[in-house]
Amino acid sequence: MAEDREILREVWEGKIPVCFQLAQEDIYTVDQPDPFFLLVPRLSYFPLVTDKVVKHLSKHVDRDNQGEMWLEYEGQALKWHYPIGLLFDLFGSKADLPWNLTVHFQNFPEEELLHCPSKDAVESHFMSVLKEADALKHRGQAVNNMQRKDHKTLWSGVMNDKFDQFWSVNKKLMEVSGDDTFKFIPFRIYQVDQVPLQKLFKPTDDNGDVLSLRHVLESVVSGFQENENRVLIQGVEPDLDIPILWLSEHLSYPDNFLHICLQPLPPEALQSES
Repeated sequence: MAEDREILREVWEGKIPVCFQLAQEDIYTVDQPDPFFLLVPRLSYFPLVTDKVVKHLSKHVDRDNQGEMWLEYEGQALKWHYPIGLLFDLFGSKADLPWNLTVHFQNFPEEELLHCPSKDAVESHFMSVLKEADALKHRGQAVNNMQRKDHKTLWSGVMNDKFDQFWSVNKKLMEVSGDDTFKFIPFRIYQVDQVPLQKLFKPTDDNGDVLSLRHVLESVVSGFQENENRVLIQGVEPDLDIPILWLSEHLSYPDNFLHICLQPLPPEALQSES
């Protein structure tokens, strides 16, 4: 299992300041609503932290036309089932803070977003991804050996931002098997306007040599060039030669996946490096 608890806690405590502003076309009242500011956990999901936002802003919306809340950043509808930190790394990491998001209660983008009828939907999605991660790491044995109360402890830790509660169970999911490694590394690679990439990838090669983040990127991303891309995991630009197993143990999100963001560097950055 991941031993460096200080790193795990540092990752867990990552927060993002967000400014929520109601979309102008949604405002029904004469007075303009004040923006709502929150410091949100990177590891959480927006439906878990926006109850106060909804309460504050929905008073200014026509109740007869009020639908499910959804968030947008610069024309990009934000997927609620992605962790907040992943969304920020993918879309907002170049922006000034606080991260300015637009709140909508109308015109739900049916073709872009899944509906989120309740927090139970978030839990269901989270557990589904967690089981997929464990199937890759331990053939599903760790999750299958857990009791219902363990599942609830895990989810409660995420929902209530409780590090010790979450890791009291999650350590079982991070334990390596008899050969001291995971069978496969659970990861996804994200690029704006592209489908996330993932494939079966072992932490070592056939000779037993340790494989790194660089190996993953070169194996999965067609034509990957280090000097043309910015790589972000948990808001950090990691050394590409770090072993992928270490990253999986220490920088995975609570769903046990390593969510890797890939951003093309702007032309001026490429020129300065050349």
